[in-house]
Amino acid sequence: MLSWRNCIQCVVQVTLVAKGDVPLSVVMTVCSTLGAVFLTPLLTKILAGAYIPVDAVKLSLSTLQVVVAPILLGSSIQTAFPSVVQFVTPFAPLMAVLASSLLACSVFSENFVRLRSTIADASSVNGDFFSGDIGAVMLSVFLLHFAGFFVGYAVAAIGGLKEKQRRAISIEVGMQNSSLGVVLATAHFSSPLVALPPALSAVIMNIMGSSLGLVWQYITPSCSEDETTDMHNA
Repeated sequence: MLSWRNCIQCVVQVTLVAKGDVPLSVVMTVCSTLGAVFLTPLLTKILAGAYIPVDAVKLSLSTLQVVVAPILLGSSIQTAFPSVVQFVTPFAPLMAVLASSLLACSVFSENFVRLRSTIADASSVNGDFFSGDIGAVMLSVFLLHFAGFFVGYAVAAIGGLKEKQRRAISIEVGMQNSSLGVVLATAHFSSPLVALPPALSAVIMNIMGSSLGLVWQYITPSCSEDETTDMHNA
């Protein structure tokens, strides 16, 4: 439940800082998270199945356990023990961040020897470790999230949506649940290096999303006055 809560809280908090449409962000995050139960195994089978064996059924069951089961459990606990949930809620964001950080750290620790050797090999050749395997993974992850932020905003703009909706969609597309990727990669693939891209994604994504949200915080959406006027007229 922590990874799912962390996904929603992180995206919503960045959207709030960026002065985006928070209700839209919540709805999109819930829909994309639930849709991951079916789309993640399907896309993995289609895109990676030609290179490595992929069991889509097991992936779907694991995603169901990681995403849907915690939601049902959390809803049941909230209904049965509302006072306990109210007491724990203020500490939930910190617990979620710590859980995600531990997941990323575990992946880095498992691949420490490979990372060290890759950096040493790259440095001995041209003095730049970014040109090695790690550099390629970092560049790929950066471009993936950059494309998500850019394409999300551009499509929303082409669709005629207002600035707040554009920002919410951009952040939603650019930021995803990397913790889910780490869990699935660790559980279903033999090589620990498979979990390295989502672990790097968790770090790079949060840096990019937080930076973008901070920039947008100081740029007031141009449509805010029109929306306020419409609310008063209604």
